[in-house]
Amino acid sequence: MKVVNTITELQELIKHEKSQHHSIGLVPTMGFLHEGHRALLKRARQENEMIVLSVFVNPLQFGPNEDLANYPRDFDRDQKVAEEVGVDILFHPSVQEMYPNELSITMQVHKRTNVLCGKSRPGHFDGVVTVLTKLFHLVQPNKVYFGKKDAQQVAVVDSLVNDLNFPLQIVAVDTVREHDGLAKSSRNVYLTEEERAQAPILYRSLQRGLELIRTGEKNPESVISCIADMIHAETTGEVDYVSMLSYPNLEKVELINGDYIIALAVKFSKARLIDNVIFKQE
Repeated sequence: MKVVNTITELQELIKHEKSQHHSIGLVPTMGFLHEGHRALLKRARQENEMIVLSVFVNPLQFGPNEDLANYPRDFDRDQKVAEEVGVDILFHPSVQEMYPNELSITMQVHKRTNVLCGKSRPGHFDGVVTVLTKLFHLVQPNKVYFGKKDAQQVAVVDSLVNDLNFPLQIVAVDTVREHDGLAKSSRNVYLTEEERAQAPILYRSLQRGLELIRTGEKNPESVISCIADMIHAETTGEVDYVSMLSYPNLEKVELINGDYIIALAVKFSKARLIDNVIFKQE
């Protein structure tokens, strides 16, 4: 595995791989890798002759009230995980390397962002699509891997790829879960013992929502209320939102029909957890 810190070196390596007609898989991350990231890397390893892992805490996707300085980082551990999975290139640039000058061109996302987590994080996805555009140009991947846990991000990247005609395929990988159903997340370590015991209710409430739909419920508000009530009754967490939207367009659902997502966010004392289920009509 090669650890690369500069754009110039990365481009030279990619140019060589392209000359060999090797397929390239990209897994873009902000580091502090967990089992969810490992699942993305394993999938990329299975499907490509070469994989690139980027580890870059992107300042453009942090809002003024979000703590960029305290975002968890452990590059030594990230490097060890990358080696274990079989990453070929680990791209770990500095902020100065990625953004040497003030940007003269900015990107704005106008759809799929004013709902779910994006509603409370204005500008977040502008930063996401900016850094991904740079990475897509630098790596020229055939496939790019994202986790379904952040389904809104997958939907926004889908727009980016389609709108700007990037010649790549988005691969959305199923959420990796603990044995009790809790979605794997770097934030889980901030849960108290009591909160950790309660946290699996989030996924169970989503499963309950799906069960209602499968037994004939057509009113999205009834499903949403059922999920929220279950979380209120069985956890000490504060429900940030429970939403049911079309997917990937992320538009309001009046009647349950077609492809959709049920998503939620719950605030505990020191951690805000998100989860979702995506349903596609056969």
